[in-house]
Amino acid sequence: MRRRKALAVLAAPALVGLGAGSARAQPAAERIAGALDGDLEVRGREHGPEWTRTRLEVRDGAVPLVVDVVADTRHLPRRLVYLLPGGGLDFSSNFFTPTAHNLAHHLRERGYLVIGISPRENDAAPADLTAAWGLAAHKRDAHKVIDAVDSALRVPYELLGHSAGAALALDLAADRPARLRRVMVLDTTGPYEGDLAIRAARTRAALDRQLAAGTYANDPGLKGLLARAVGDPDGVSAVPRPVDPNTRFTNAALAHFALIHTSSLPGPTNWVYEQGFAAGSFAFGATPAEDRFGLAHGPLSVWAEATARFGGGLIPTALLRDLTAIWAGEESVYRIDWSAIDAEVTWVNTALGRGDHPLGADLIRAGGNPKVSFTVVPDYGHGDATWSATADADVWRHLV
Repeated sequence: MRRRKALAVLAAPALVGLGAGSARAQPAAERIAGALDGDLEVRGREHGPEWTRTRLEVRDGAVPLVVDVVADTRHLPRRLVYLLPGGGLDFSSNFFTPTAHNLAHHLRERGYLVIGISPRENDAAPADLTAAWGLAAHKRDAHKVIDAVDSALRVPYELLGHSAGAALALDLAADRPARLRRVMVLDTTGPYEGDLAIRAARTRAALDRQLAAGTYANDPGLKGLLARAVGDPDGVSAVPRPVDPNTRFTNAALAHFALIHTSSLPGPTNWVYEQGFAAGSFAFGATPAEDRFGLAHGPLSVWAEATARFGGGLIPTALLRDLTAIWAGEESVYRIDWSAIDAEVTWVNTALGRGDHPLGADLIRAGGNPKVSFTVVPDYGHGDATWSATADADVWRHLV
């Protein structure tokens, strides 16, 4: 189904009629579609016993912009929230995995109409990316969706972002949108202080050199790593074990080690994690077959399911450059006006992920906004914040 703004924009003073009853949930997506400019296609629909999900593809450029709408089929939504995924992820992988128990459903069940905005790089090939795919480009895409829907519905809304998506949410909030009520920040970093700020500046400079050399995409390799770990767990990887370089990790062991000890791995920004993507334990044995490991908050299969859902898993080098500039406080490279954020901010970090670094929240308070909270969840890694089997009780309760 394709149209050039095929559905009329329907102004609404409230969300009444957007999501009640199985026959009335679909109009929620249609009203959102009606607000979006450009060649539009419905990429897919799915539903469960109490929900519907519609994927909309806005074909306004060489690489489309994908928007998801998740609505409850039992109750009228009372609130509206936009979900912004982390780097290398999309809405499906970050917020809709596992299908039956995820952050999008958690919000839907609490009265939200959920709109997910996936970064274009999820559908891109490496050749599509350029030096222009930085945070400002992601911000323009988010504004394209939010401003269009806001002009149609004219209701208060909230933003929720994870990782790079959380930095994007804060950047959007600094524009002081009239109907933005709250920003939910999930495991991200504002400016660092001291040695970490210096390290961030060095990383930013290295990424600028990559851009100058024509390297526009980074691929963390998680998709293939986790696919091999579940498809051939006992297979021998190409990576030597640190305790005995003459031996190699099994595929399953390597995936667990990479998730638990991400900060020790090579990569331009892996150092930003206090420990890693996931909480867990890893103990080397005398042989690869005797290595013992496990994740603390759920099976590896959930991580594999999430990474199997996204496209190429690419992270634009320009996006990483802008994020490292924020961490370094290099406002001449990229600036978030922390003092301009006047919406309520609920900031939740994980102790093993981005850790206890509250300077971003402190700068928002220093700008005169007293409605800022900063919480660190113990024994959780960066990805556990959305994929843990117990994230609803341990993490999401701080958000809603």
